Amino acid sequence: MTSEPSHDSRKASTSTSKSSPQADDGMHQRTNDETVGPHKRRLGTTDLEITTVGFGAWAIGGGGWAYGWGPQDDSRSIAAIRHAVGRGVNWIDTAAIYGLGHSEEVVGRALREMPASERPFIFTKGGMIPNRKRPYDEPVRSLRPASIRIEVEASLRRLGVERIDLYQFHWPDRVGTPIEESWFEMSRLISDGKIRAAGVSNFDRELLDRAESVRHVDSLQPPFSLLHRDAAADVIPWAAAHGTGVIVYSPMQSGILTETFSESRVAAMAADDWRRSSPQFNEPNLSRNIALRDALRPIAERRGVSVSAVAIAWTLAWPGVTGAIVGARSPEQLDGWIAGGSLELESSELAEIAEAIRRTSAGSGPSLVTAKGAP
Repeated sequence: MTSEPSHDSRKASTSTSKSSPQADDGMHQRTNDETVGPHKRRLGTTDLEITTVGFGAWAIGGGGWAYGWGPQDDSRSIAAIRHAVGRGVNWIDTAAIYGLGHSEEVVGRALREMPASERPFIFTKGGMIPNRKRPYDEPVRSLRPASIRIEVEASLRRLGVERIDLYQFHWPDRVGTPIEESWFEMSRLISDGKIRAAGVSNFDRELLDRAESVRHVDSLQPPFSLLHRDAAADVIPWAAAHGTGVIVYSPMQSGILTETFSESRVAAMAADDWRRSSPQFNEPNLSRNIALRDALRPIAERRGVSVSAVAIAWTLAWPGVTGAIVGARSPEQLDGWIAGGSLELESSELAEIAEAIRRTSAGSGPSLVTAKGAP
C-alpha cells in the first residue's frame, strides 16, 4: 500500500544517488508557486520515497530509431534534468532502448555534473533489443535471464552508477521465456547489488500474478492518462491490493494534454517522430482529444496552473498511483507541468472532468475518481 504524501524533508539516499527534494507542505496548490515542490509518496513497500512527478527521459534519446521524437539538443536535455532536480524532482526514468542507449548516456552526463548529494534516484528499463543495423525495425522483446544481465551491465556503464535504484522489464517477453525465469534473475541482480528494486512495465494481471509468486513486484509502470484510462480498471487496483507502487507513464498523452498542442503541431512533427502514426494523433481521435484538453482550461485558470498540471494531477488522484513520469526536452517545458506534482484536485473538479470525458467521448476506461490520493 502506498503512503500519503510525505512531510519528511530528509534527503533520500542510496549507495549510488541522492536527492534533496523540497518538503511537502500538504497544502493545495492554488498558484504556480515556485517555492512549492512536488509531494512525495513511498514506492510500494520499498524504502524509496519518491516525488509524485519524475523526469521522463524518453524524448531526450532523440531520433534515429523506431520510437524516436526527432532531433534533440543534448545540452538542453542536461539543462532540463538539472532544472528538474532544482525544482525538487528526485527521480529520473529512462530506458536502454531510448535512443538506443543515448538517453542513458545523457542522463549519465547530467549525473556526473551534479554533486553527489544532489543526484536523483535513477530508474531504467530493459528487455527491448534493437537491431542496430536496422534501427527503425521493431525491437525484439526478450527477457531471457542472460540477456537481462547483459543489459543491466550495459546500463550501469552508460549511466555511470554502481547500482540502479529501480530496474524494470519494459515489455512482456515475446521470445518464449517464462516470466518465472526472468523474474528470478531480477531477484539475483538485487542480491548481487546491481539493482535496488525491481519492477515491470506494460504487464497484465496474469503476468503480475506469476511474477509475484516468485518475488514481490516492487513497482508497476502502466500507461495512464485522461485519454488512456484502462489501467484504472485492472492493473492499478491489482497493485494497490499487493503493495506494489505504481508510476504511470504518458500522463499528458505524449503532448496532447498540454497548453499549446494543436493539429498544426502534428503536421510540423519530424518525419521520424513516432507520434505521426499514432491513432491518438490522427482523426477521428485527435479532435476529441483536443476537445477534452480544452475542457481542462477552466480548472487550470481557477487554480492558477497549466492544463498540463491539471492532467497530471488527475492521474495522481487515483487510488494506488504513487507517481507520474513526465517528459521534458527543455527547462521551459518542465516549468509548464511541475505544479501537477503538488496540485490536489477537489471532488467537484474531478466530477467536472468526468463530465467532460463523457461529453467529448475522448479516450477509454473509467472516468470518475472515487477517492483522492494514494490509499
